Amino acid sequence: MYILHFTKKPDLNAFVAQNKGYDYAIIVTAYQQTNLLPSVVDSILKLNYENYLIYVVADNCDITGLNFNSDKVILLRPEETLASNTKSHFYAIKHFRRDHEYLTIIDSDNLVESEYLNELNVFFEKGFIAVQGVRKAKNLNTDYACLDEAGDMYYRFIDRKLLFDVGSSASLAGSGMAFSTSFYRECLEFLNIEGAGFDKVLQMEILARAKRIAFAERAIVYDEKTSKPDQLVNQRARWINTWFKYSGKGLKLIGTGLIKLNWNQFLCGLVFSRPPLFIIVGLTGLSVLLDLFLMPEMLLFWGFSVFSFFLIFFLALKYFNAPKAIYRALRKIPMFVGLQILSLFRAKRANKISTATVHYHEHKIDEV
Repeated sequence: MYILHFTKKPDLNAFVAQNKGYDYAIIVTAYQQTNLLPSVVDSILKLNYENYLIYVVADNCDITGLNFNSDKVILLRPEETLASNTKSHFYAIKHFRRDHEYLTIIDSDNLVESEYLNELNVFFEKGFIAVQGVRKAKNLNTDYACLDEAGDMYYRFIDRKLLFDVGSSASLAGSGMAFSTSFYRECLEFLNIEGAGFDKVLQMEILARAKRIAFAERAIVYDEKTSKPDQLVNQRARWINTWFKYSGKGLKLIGTGLIKLNWNQFLCGLVFSRPPLFIIVGLTGLSVLLDLFLMPEMLLFWGFSVFSFFLIFFLALKYFNAPKAIYRALRKIPMFVGLQILSLFRAKRANKISTATVHYHEHKIDEV
């Protein structure tokens, strides 16, 4: 079953921004699979906004059955396989029908809420040139999907809301994000990014320029969560591989932030270099066992740390209105962690795994 929630009507600022009429390029990327494209394009065409064009980049796809009956949709099929998010983005940029002020990146498995562009405009009106929206779960049909969303809520709370609230930058999430077109090109046009993790590279490029990434809590796209064990293991293997690949840049960013006294760079460097949550949990457990024998006085510190983690975790679930299905699925966290440990052993060869997540669901939406 798919879950679709609707946010409140936009505030006055969003109404003013809507009348500003920023021109958007909405880039939708697909790799090998096209069955989800009609749904995402249909949701975009229902936006409460007029000034945009949709560029669908169907990389290594059979597009014979695709027919979008709208002059707002430009279907592009690269002559050669790109197998890269950024290459698909820049393929779209090279085929822009006009000079769009802003671009936003949407995955083929996403659905877009009707006020999405209006909510982005609120932050562009304030002078930001990079904005990350919210990727809510589109499907909570299995415990795996529920736990995936629970983890996403935790990171959304820590890495996006709290970071932005204290004057730093929200972390990028791969889709549901928007940029000044000229700034996006400045950051990535001349970089060759292979494999997963283009959002990490982009974030580092933005922070290296001492810019902030805004967090638009009400700019919502709906994202398909992993619902099968093999899907989860392959996805997490790529994510872990990405962390090993780029964590050193986070440490460098911490140093840059300290030298330049830049709060934004320092905090984002800490987040960037932080290991995946299941590794932190494992290292904490090991430390507690060692301190039972070596430094018992440290147990108070570990107890406080564990309590703080659970407090923040459940605050995140409450803040983002986690449905009951997510709370029920928490009992399966040990199994979820076990699959991520398996992912750790596959991380080394993760680049040989397709960068596209296989999607299994039809896109019939049940409104609840």
